[in-house]
Amino acid sequence: MSLNHVRPWRDIYRRKSRQIMVGNVPVGGDAPIAVQTMTNTLTTDVAATVAQIQAAAEAGADIVRVSVPDEPSAKALKEIVRESPVPIVADIHFHYKRGIEAAEAGAACLRINPGNIGDEKRVKEVIKAARDHNCSIRIGVNAGSLEKHLLEKYAEPCPEAMVESGLEHIRILEDNDFHNFKISVKASDVFLSAAAYQGIAEATDAPIHLGITEAGGLVSGTIKSAIGLGNLLWMGIGDTIRVSLSADPVEEVKVGFEILKSLGLRHRGVNIISCPSCARQGFDVIKTVESLEHRLEHIKTPMSLSIIGCVVNGPGEALMTDVGFTGGGAGSGMVYLAGKASHKMSNDQMIDHIVEEVEKKAAEIDAAQEAAE
Repeated sequence: MSLNHVRPWRDIYRRKSRQIMVGNVPVGGDAPIAVQTMTNTLTTDVAATVAQIQAAAEAGADIVRVSVPDEPSAKALKEIVRESPVPIVADIHFHYKRGIEAAEAGAACLRINPGNIGDEKRVKEVIKAARDHNCSIRIGVNAGSLEKHLLEKYAEPCPEAMVESGLEHIRILEDNDFHNFKISVKASDVFLSAAAYQGIAEATDAPIHLGITEAGGLVSGTIKSAIGLGNLLWMGIGDTIRVSLSADPVEEVKVGFEILKSLGLRHRGVNIISCPSCARQGFDVIKTVESLEHRLEHIKTPMSLSIIGCVVNGPGEALMTDVGFTGGGAGSGMVYLAGKASHKMSNDQMIDHIVEEVEKKAAEIDAAQEAAE
């Protein structure tokens, strides 16, 4: 980004993990942190599922997970994989045969739950299918479905039980010379999740899939995920993330990117810096930002835009953004380009004008990157 300079006090030093491939997406190592979501359509409804995957991919999803609860879903998965623009993770619970069928259908990764996938013999059969079809595996430990012997040992879900569950299944995979795997240790409780993830991060070099499971609705789940995932990412833990919301999967992708963008770990689209508005505002900040968020969704180029209602912080914020608008005049405000005051614009024409300026700047950035390559 043209004006977002790297500063030492902002650096995040990511945990060193080995890299695996989920289809054509690298996960771990020095690869960008991948953003995932999960479809909530019936998998047997191929058209609806593919449409949801395409919408998620358009929003920026690198990987999409699809539930495979029964044999008809496994059969539908083959067509879904063929039409998907991104790698598909097959979500497997209870029936190990669904994992085998999903690998045969072309899934890029199999998510298996140690708490319900079955005994070691069944896991070995899933491993063989994954190896035969060049498919990675995610060991998906969940506090709500831990193995019976661990609940008996620890009396309740706890970080130690979750880490032990994950390490037991890592051992099975590694004993079978299978290393193309990542791991997650999710819970709906932020403290439990964070402690479990810190434990597993110290115990293995496998790539880590981050998530606060069953986080809640759009607002509450976003807050919970931002706190839990944000703190872990700040510590350098995490190679791919999924924000689990009771909401449209596209919203999960948006929130995931916003969390990464706030930490400087991924840059995609327009980062809008805006004030909460007050009596000093020279225009309706809230409605303006809402409109701009919608109208600038098509911009994929990383860039920054400041929308500030008055001159208290407006000029200062504009110094650090690619495009800015600061209110304060009688029915007009100042447009800033590349951090410098450029020209005045009336409030009633401001939204259209800002969209034009952002599109123009995005085209310049894209052209410069193409020339550099």
